[in-house]
Amino acid sequence: MRHPLIPIVMALAGASMAAHAVVTDQMIQNDPKTGRDVLSWGLGTQGQRYSPLKQVNAANAGKLTPVWAFSFGGEKQRGQESQPLIHNGKMFVTASYSRIFALDAATGKKLWKYEHRLPDGIMPCCDVVNRGAALYDNLVIFSTLDAQIVALNQDTGEVEWKERIDDYAAGYSSTAAPIIANGLLLTGVSGGEFGVVGRVEARDPKTGQLVWVRPTVEGHMGYTFDKDGNKHENGVSGTPGKTWPGDLWKTGGAATWLGGTYDPKTGLAYFGTGNPAPWNSHLRKGDNLYSCSTVAIDVKTGQIKWHYQGTPNDGWDFDGVNEFVTFDAGGQRLGGKADRNGFFYVLDATTGQLKNAFPFVKKITWASGIDLKTGRPNFIDDNRPGDPTAAGDAGKGKSVVSAPSFLGGKNQMPMAYSPDTKLFYVPANEWAMEIWNEPIAYKKGAAYLGAGFTIKTINEDYIGALRAVDPKSGRIVWEVKNGAPLWGGVLTTAGNLVFWGTPEGYLKAADARTGKVVWQYQTGSGVVAPPVTWEQDGEQYVSVVSGWGGAVPLWGGDVAKKVNYLEQGGMVWVFKLPGSAAHAAKTATMGGAAVKASR
Repeated sequence: MRHPLIPIVMALAGASMAAHAVVTDQMIQNDPKTGRDVLSWGLGTQGQRYSPLKQVNAANAGKLTPVWAFSFGGEKQRGQESQPLIHNGKMFVTASYSRIFALDAATGKKLWKYEHRLPDGIMPCCDVVNRGAALYDNLVIFSTLDAQIVALNQDTGEVEWKERIDDYAAGYSSTAAPIIANGLLLTGVSGGEFGVVGRVEARDPKTGQLVWVRPTVEGHMGYTFDKDGNKHENGVSGTPGKTWPGDLWKTGGAATWLGGTYDPKTGLAYFGTGNPAPWNSHLRKGDNLYSCSTVAIDVKTGQIKWHYQGTPNDGWDFDGVNEFVTFDAGGQRLGGKADRNGFFYVLDATTGQLKNAFPFVKKITWASGIDLKTGRPNFIDDNRPGDPTAAGDAGKGKSVVSAPSFLGGKNQMPMAYSPDTKLFYVPANEWAMEIWNEPIAYKKGAAYLGAGFTIKTINEDYIGALRAVDPKSGRIVWEVKNGAPLWGGVLTTAGNLVFWGTPEGYLKAADARTGKVVWQYQTGSGVVAPPVTWEQDGEQYVSVVSGWGGAVPLWGGDVAKKVNYLEQGGMVWVFKLPGSAAHAAKTATMGGAAVKASR
C-alpha cells in the first residue's frame, strides 16, 4: 500500500526542484503573471511594472515595515538607479561604478559581490549609474561603464564570460539593464553626447557571442554573425544621407542608452533612441533618422519593422529613449510612451501607427501639438535655439527659454501601467531651460554638444508630479506633486497600489484609483530607482534602492542648487507587512480556501 504522505513529499520535492530551476524563456514570459520572482527589468519584458500580488493593498499598506536594509558600502556612492531582480531566494542588485551584489532576499545577507575594474578615462554623461541586470540560465548579466558586458554565475559570482561592446575612449559606455527576448540578450549603448553611433545588439546569453547588430543612425550597415563569429551584412538602416547632411550621420548619436522592451505577442523589441549629435540642429538640416525615435526590431532578423520619430531635427536634446510599454485595449495591441519632449504617444505596437498624442506636462513651448494624421509635431519656430553662424555676437546663437528642459517631461525613470485601472503612472517634471547654440566640431572622445544651457524652475511649490494618465482620453486623472524633481521609477500592483520614490528620500504608496497617499517611509537618501515586489514563503515583499544622484545634480542648473541639501547614499531597503497583518492579508486573499484547508 502506498503511504498517504508520499504524494505530498513528492510534490514538495518537485516544488523545491522548480524553485532551483535555471531561468528559461518560458519563465521570463510567465513572470509578470506569477509575482513570485522578478526576472526582468520592467517586471516583465513588456515593461508594465505591474504585479498581480495583492497581499499588500490600499487598505493595509500603512502597516508596511522594514525587514532589512543593506549598504553598498565604501566611498562609491553617487546615483543608485538600479532595479533589483529576485530569483531562487536571491536578490541581484547593481550599484554605482559597475558593481553587482547577490543578497539573500529574505534576510539581506550578502552572498557575493563583483566589482568591475574600471579603467581611467571613462566618460559617462550623466553619473556613474547602473540600472540593473538580466537573468538567464544560471547567469546574471549586466553592462559596465567602460562599455563591456559581463555574465556571472548566480551562485558564486564567478565570471562566466565577458565581452567588449565598444571603445570607451570614443565615448561609449553602457548603463542600461539588458533584457532577454526570445532567447537573445538585447543591449543598447550610451554616449550620445560624444558623437557615438547608437545601436541595438543581440547576443547568445549563454556565451556572449553576437547574433546581430542593428544601428539606429540612418546610413549605417547592420550585421548578422554565424556560429563561427563571421560577420555578414544585414542591410543598411534607412537610406544613407537622406535625412542627414554631409557626413554628420557618421557621428550621429541616437544612443539606445535606456535599453528596451519586448512583446512576445508581436515578436518585436522596442528601443528608444537618443538625441542626434551635435545638439546644434542648424548643422543637421533634416529629420536625422532614427534619432529621438522608437524603433521596433524583429528579434529573429535584426531588421527595423517600423519607427516613429517624436522630435524630428531635435534642437533641444529631447532624447526619445523613454520606454515603450505595450498593453491591450479594445482588442488591439498598443504601446505607450511618455517622451522627454513632454508628449505622451500611443501607437499600434504591430505597425507603429499613431493612435493618440497629448501633453502629460503643463507647459510645452517647442511645439503646439502633434498632428495625428502625419504624426509630426507642429513646431513653434521662434522657440528653436538660433543659428550661431547667423549671429553677430561672437558666434553665439539666439537664446530661447524652452519647456520642458532637456532633462525632460520624463527622463530615465520608468513609468508603470495597470491593466486593472487602465492607467499609466508617469513620474513627470515641470521645468524649463535657457538654451543657445554654439559652433562645434567633432573630436573623438570629446563632448559633442554645440550648445549651452541653464535649467530653470517654473513653479514655486513643485517640480515633480506623479500623474495617473488615461491613454485613451489623454486626461490626467490625478496627480501627487513633489517639491524636488522626480527621478525614480514606478510600480503598480493588483492591490490597488502605486509605489514611487522621491529625491527627498521617501518611498511612497498611493491608492491607484484616487492618488491618496496611504504610506511613506524615509530611506535616508534620495530615491532615483524603480521599486519592485515579489512573494516569498507566502509573504509579499517590496523593495527599492536608495541613493541620490544621476543627471539632476550634475546638469540641473538652478534646480541643482535648489536641491543641493540632499545627501548621497547607497542602500537597498526591503519591506513587508508584520506577521499578523501578513497572515490576515494572506487569508483574505485566499478567501475561504485557507479555512477549509486547516480543517
